[in-house]
Amino acid sequence: MMIFPLLIKKGIKAISYQLLLAAALSFAAFVGEAANYNIPLWDAGKVPGAAGDGPLDAPFLTVFEPPPGKANGTAVIIAPGGSNIMLMYGLEGIEVAERMNDWGVTAFVLTYRLNPRYGDPARVADGNRAMRLVRSRAEEFKIDPNKIIFAGFSAGSSLARSVAAASGPGDTTAQDPVERLDSKPNYLLMVYSAGRPTPGEKLKEFPPTFLLAAAHDAGAANASAQLFLDMNRAGAVVEIHLYQKGRHGFGAATTSPEFSPWMDQFKHFLKIGGFFGGSK
Repeated sequence: MMIFPLLIKKGIKAISYQLLLAAALSFAAFVGEAANYNIPLWDAGKVPGAAGDGPLDAPFLTVFEPPPGKANGTAVIIAPGGSNIMLMYGLEGIEVAERMNDWGVTAFVLTYRLNPRYGDPARVADGNRAMRLVRSRAEEFKIDPNKIIFAGFSAGSSLARSVAAASGPGDTTAQDPVERLDSKPNYLLMVYSAGRPTPGEKLKEFPPTFLLAAAHDAGAANASAQLFLDMNRAGAVVEIHLYQKGRHGFGAATTSPEFSPWMDQFKHFLKIGGFFGGSK
């Protein structure tokens, strides 16, 4: 399925639950128009907690590969926002993926299950499965399984925190080999949402985390500042950037006068941590 990249080509920036269904039903008319492709998180009929067997019940990853000769063995899973009722697939998906492709990062945009059909447990399962699935195909995509970012925006940022908190080493006895792998991200990017703490959350064990928001987006900014304090006190690696002006939902912000530096600052954070082979 190549639904979302095709819709973006036609000028659609956000994908709602209803639009996703319509796009899936009309997919056959678009085959062959896009270079990107989708990978289902689970085989058909095996999605845990599925409420049905339609396109809204089948989470997947859309692959965005770097230009030939540019891949450097790193990867990112991107969870767009949209209040858990839609996906802001343009600003918080494709644009970020393509910018990171320019860095040599192989990107996977996550289409996770949405309200009202599904709640947070299904989305957290989707996020952890995405981490395991990408690791399971590291050789295929020529990526280092220990250099995978989980990046989230707004509702996707909340998901990033929940994925990190719920991540684990996998079940060595599972029949599905994907489920035997670790689901912990190696880095977290959390943009304009700090999410909520969950029972048993151990911030000290979180991966290196980059927090980003605009000060005028007070809820996200203040919560991110609090999370920075909590992670820093716990001894985790964390960096925060709060821009003095602006709003919620700026996405990649490539040409924005307020936010355009943020992706370069995130790249610097990754370099300092050794993600691109820099010094630790």
